[in-house]
Amino acid sequence: MISIYMNGENKTKQISDWSLYYNNEDQELKLTCHFPSGKKYTLPLSQCKVTPVEQIKENLLIIKSKPKIVLIEKAERYGRKYTVVYYPNNSKPYVMLSDNIQIASETDLKNEKIFDYFTQVAQARIEHADECNKGIAENVLRQLDKITPHSDTVLHAYCSVTNQKRQPPQHFIYPFGINESQLIAVKQAFASQISIIEGPPGTGKTQTILNIIANILINNHTVAILSNNNSAVENVYEKLAKYQLDYLVAKLGSSDKRRNFFEDELEVNAQKQEHTISLQRISDLTNTLIEHLQAQNQIAFLQAQIDELAIEKSYFQKWQNENLTATNPELPNKYQFSKEKITDLLAYLNYLAERHISFKDRIQLLFYFKIIRTKFISDWQKRKTLFYTLQLAYYEQQLNEKNNLLKKYQQRLAANKFESLLADLTNCSMRYLKAHLSQTIVNNPTLNESNYQQHFTEFTKRFPIIGSSTHSIINSLGQGALIDYLIIDEASQQDIIPGILGLGCAKNVIIVGDRKQLPHVPIKLDITPPHKYYDCEKYSLLDSFIGLFRYKIPITLLKEHYRCHPKIIQFCNKQFYNNQLIPMTQDNGEQALTLVVTPPGNHARNYSNLRELDSLNIIGWQDFTEENTGFIAPYNNQIYLSQEHLPTGIIKATTHKFQGRECDNIIFSTVLDKKLSNQANLNFVDDPHLINVAVSRAKNKFLLVTGNEVFTENNQSIAALIRYIKYYADKDHIYQSPVISAFDLLYQDYDKSLEALNSRLRKNDSKYKSEQIIAQLLREILEESTFQTINYHQQVHLEQLVSKTNNSFTERELEYMNNKASCDFVLYFKTGKNPMAVIEVDGDYHNKPDQRKRDLLKNTILDKAGVPLLRLKTIESQIEEKIKQFLSQNIIAKG
Repeated sequence: MISIYMNGENKTKQISDWSLYYNNEDQELKLTCHFPSGKKYTLPLSQCKVTPVEQIKENLLIIKSKPKIVLIEKAERYGRKYTVVYYPNNSKPYVMLSDNIQIASETDLKNEKIFDYFTQVAQARIEHADECNKGIAENVLRQLDKITPHSDTVLHAYCSVTNQKRQPPQHFIYPFGINESQLIAVKQAFASQISIIEGPPGTGKTQTILNIIANILINNHTVAILSNNNSAVENVYEKLAKYQLDYLVAKLGSSDKRRNFFEDELEVNAQKQEHTISLQRISDLTNTLIEHLQAQNQIAFLQAQIDELAIEKSYFQKWQNENLTATNPELPNKYQFSKEKITDLLAYLNYLAERHISFKDRIQLLFYFKIIRTKFISDWQKRKTLFYTLQLAYYEQQLNEKNNLLKKYQQRLAANKFESLLADLTNCSMRYLKAHLSQTIVNNPTLNESNYQQHFTEFTKRFPIIGSSTHSIINSLGQGALIDYLIIDEASQQDIIPGILGLGCAKNVIIVGDRKQLPHVPIKLDITPPHKYYDCEKYSLLDSFIGLFRYKIPITLLKEHYRCHPKIIQFCNKQFYNNQLIPMTQDNGEQALTLVVTPPGNHARNYSNLRELDSLNIIGWQDFTEENTGFIAPYNNQIYLSQEHLPTGIIKATTHKFQGRECDNIIFSTVLDKKLSNQANLNFVDDPHLINVAVSRAKNKFLLVTGNEVFTENNQSIAALIRYIKYYADKDHIYQSPVISAFDLLYQDYDKSLEALNSRLRKNDSKYKSEQIIAQLLREILEESTFQTINYHQQVHLEQLVSKTNNSFTERELEYMNNKASCDFVLYFKTGKNPMAVIEVDGDYHNKPDQRKRDLLKNTILDKAGVPLLRLKTIESQIEEKIKQFLSQNIIAKG
């Protein structure tokens, strides 16, 4: 019971109400009693008494109307109606209605081993960071310190491995379109404090995120979108802008981004829109569509099965045509077997094999298959040919059955005007969303970069969507800020630290990623985690959540795939996704797959492979246009080399940098050869995550260029990809590259066509086999009538080729010549004996810095002397052609 005393007199029964407030002029708390007559009487609280009075020990204040958690010094609750709050380093009391606030205790989160481990890792990363990243690492540690340990945050749930069930809203909207998997994912996001959406390539994860955001907005909640990958967040921004919804987004993050955001704030359309669509109508449309969305998936699934069966059938018919000489018998018309009976009869024929048909067999053939006369299967040869006839009949029955079922589903969708219903749901949802936003979002010109965190409630009412990088989120929101929902995109690439920063300021989280794509690359530290799934070196944030929670949280796989040609995505589907994906794209017989295999040889140098690039250029680009074609390789050095040797219009980047991107056409170079030194790198290049990303970037065409049997023994993803392309691509899209090099003879493994040249090499030409090869090629080339006026000498001193009286030589160049520098091959006209050109053979050691400097000196000296120079790298191909071209351009012209 509440009692009110003023000057020691009990006024409880005399008053109709009472109030408590702080008087700024007197700087003291005042109590006012309100009487039924309308009169009121006020005294300082020091002269009054209110019971009960509760001293509150908790130290976290949450004002229910404000998204903030504030640290307080102490609080007192008077008569269960008012709470007086005192902040640290501030003696002024603040009076609040108890019903409008919640006061709770800090959790022990920051004192526990898990958080201590995170802090240790953050500190250690500062020590290991380079100058470019040190500031970011220090910033992450500062933000970790700012986290308010409150039990309502996702961070508390993550560290305690607890998950709260949520009561989802009664109605959902889908303004960005929907399919069966996405619909499940959206609903699951609101049924649990933590939910996970696994989004394989091209399955519409951005569309799913946008639909989740739309439902957050119509329920007047706030959401932050974070990613370690800026392009992922930018993709969401772009889609919102497409529908004129980008005015809702506060694009925060770094201090520069915050500054730019407030300089370019988008205005709100002041015109209010009335609701002309009800949520009930949208729900009714959704319920009608659910069955049709399932039928849509069945159509795509059946089409994939039909395509697969048709290919199998074509291979089987090809095998029959090539291997069977006898004409296959036809079953009498009275034996019209179902596909189940066909499989049973196939099994029985296999059981009979070469045995004589017994009386028992005749009974079983009659009972199970209604076969009375057995002459047509009386011996093994007849049974075998019938066996193949039944196999073909099985394919035909399967195809007929699935085509009939496909037609049935297609007719159902057409009869129910599925496309029109889906468009109606999307349009109604968007109209409802925009009408709702027009009534709830208003301009607030007083908000700016310096004050928005102090007025965070008003700020989130204007900007309910906040975008940021994961390592800047607490700086963006301000200490103690608490948002309703957090969406972390590309979570398979998200490091646990700084990923947990966002968890510390959100009540709910939706984690979006794909464990089958490339994970993050963490700094290696020698710090032992308190539990294996918090290990920042081993697990991404997505892996960590899945490992910790397993079946305690909903995990939705987006199955419908919209990006790649079916023949492209079906490799990823079979190899990585256990056939769970449903290709929604159409296969109209296009040639989507190409394989280029380079000849045997050691073609890789320093993580690059010129032979693979030369092979691409020789085979030609008839199936590819430069526009919207991407070249992908696992190593930067191959990308750098491709800049010199592939068309300029092609986009070139490593597989890691290509994650999240797509192109109409993709070329993937595997770089490695069979050298023993490359074997240690096979697992890096043949990593299933990397191969999944590389293949799934291609929308229309995918080309693999790889070495001969380099990955055969590894027998992992690349070997599977090669087998897949050979099976599904037409023969004229499987190339054995014709590009070979005389220098391949330097290696044990080389193309057989070079054996004749190998047998003609002369060891007395040079102690280096590379020079033996050029010497033999020159002998053979100079025997041709075009070049018969030319001769060559080996290892000629440079000072014998040029005149030192040339005043243009520097002291360094003269010193180099005096040091007995020589040229590998010097070409002369037979008459006149004047040096006309030089050919140099550059092996691997020419890549070393000191040798590069010497080579540059030689180049400059010969250039000043007017002597043409051809450098042949031992990794180059078409050596004979290049020598002939060089002779034609530089020698014959002088003659």
